[in-house]
Amino acid sequence: METWDERYASGKYSSAEPHKLLVEIADRIKKPAKALDLACGIGRNAIYLAEKGWQVTAVDNSSVGIEIAKQRAAEKAVEIDFRVADLEKGKFAIEENAYNLICDFYYLQRDLFAPMKTGVKAGGIIVSTIHIYGDAEEAGEFLLKEGELRGFFRDFEILHYHETSRTDNDAGEHHRRTAEIIAKKIK
Repeated sequence: METWDERYASGKYSSAEPHKLLVEIADRIKKPAKALDLACGIGRNAIYLAEKGWQVTAVDNSSVGIEIAKQRAAEKAVEIDFRVADLEKGKFAIEENAYNLICDFYYLQRDLFAPMKTGVKAGGIIVSTIHIYGDAEEAGEFLLKEGELRGFFRDFEILHYHETSRTDNDAGEHHRRTAEIIAKKIK
């Protein structure tokens, strides 16, 4: 199985375009503001936020992805606190009440939802898109069940929730269903 380092090195995941949900919500939050980008990959979302004036911390397990992200950030002349850390092994702790925005795109680690919820400040936003299993797939460690993402944030104000029939990644692959959410911490 191909590792994320290999995928990023091959250029398969090379888009510089930020996720559409992030673009939709980022300008609605008063700045200066702090953001956390979990499983940031090559940094497209972190760079977008930094260009908009956000103070950004971006974390990924792939050192190759982080190096590409650092190069792209330097080209754009933005500063981002990039961290190589294995989220699955708890190598990065989400600080409580530290962020105005936490984003998590296409990375599912169910035990991160609780720290994400405590890591966002009151009035802050969590934005996420994660794959859900379809008819031919079984629910598993890296695929959500229908409605599961909404359930994790039932104590937040749901500003947007949608489950898609299919999606494409940057390389036109992964024709999987997704769940997407924009949730606001109310207290």
